[in-house]
Amino acid sequence: MRHSFTVPMCVVVLTALAGCDKSPTAEEVDRAFQDVNALDGTGISEIMLTAGDPNEAVAYFNRSLNAQPDRIDFARGLAVSLVRANRIPEAKTAWTKVISHPDSTLEDQVNLADAHIRANEWDQAEQVLNAIPPTHETFKRYRLEAMMADSKQDWAKADSFYEIAVGLTTTPAGVLNNWGYSKLSRGDYAKAEQLFGETLRYDRTLYTAKNNMVLARAAQGNYTLPPVPMTQVERAQLLHSLALTAIKRGDVEIGKALLRDAVDTHPQHFEEAARALSALDAKISN
Repeated sequence: MRHSFTVPMCVVVLTALAGCDKSPTAEEVDRAFQDVNALDGTGISEIMLTAGDPNEAVAYFNRSLNAQPDRIDFARGLAVSLVRANRIPEAKTAWTKVISHPDSTLEDQVNLADAHIRANEWDQAEQVLNAIPPTHETFKRYRLEAMMADSKQDWAKADSFYEIAVGLTTTPAGVLNNWGYSKLSRGDYAKAEQLFGETLRYDRTLYTAKNNMVLARAAQGNYTLPPVPMTQVERAQLLHSLALTAIKRGDVEIGKALLRDAVDTHPQHFEEAARALSALDAKISN
């Protein structure tokens, strides 16, 4: 029933604005939508959080907060939008303001910790996470705890937290990819390859997982591409990654052959692979 009510109200607002002799300003649009928000809860805010340019969402929530500074949903919306826009210093300030609100939640503190991690401020993130009661068990909290343990090379804790996080979400591709990269950085290439394979079963489009899987296979001396869906461009890029790893491992001739395959496979000119192949040929001839 909520959606059937929202659409007519939006039509009314837009129709009213269209009746003006001049184009409405952003402030006029926001004022018009405030009436819709009052009737539809956080409907417009939800749209701003998930669609369009995140910087436009930042502007919207800033204007909304100026009009209604006590609305914590607007404060949260601003903080989330700043993270989406990769404006991390501002996001930290915004999340700090959110947690000072009397209606803030423990998950708001988790989001502040996330902002600190994005800013590479691991000590501050740890302080925030340590202040959250252990009974607050959410996917994001455990994903951040896993990353924190990784940063300290506390592998046992990292594995435990990653496993819990995977069990708390229906879309674990991102955290599985992080876990796989953690294993890759430790030199546990076989386990890393397995985790990247699991990642791709949940999200076949995640290129970083495909590339990471190729690196894990190449580190084991396996220079064949994994049997996963890939575009022609991705295939060329993955062959390039295989080639570089082979060369680093001392398998130069294999690396050269893979670079040639990468150049031939790419639908356009693959400058990076071609340059690497030329440099390698010049080094060998000298």
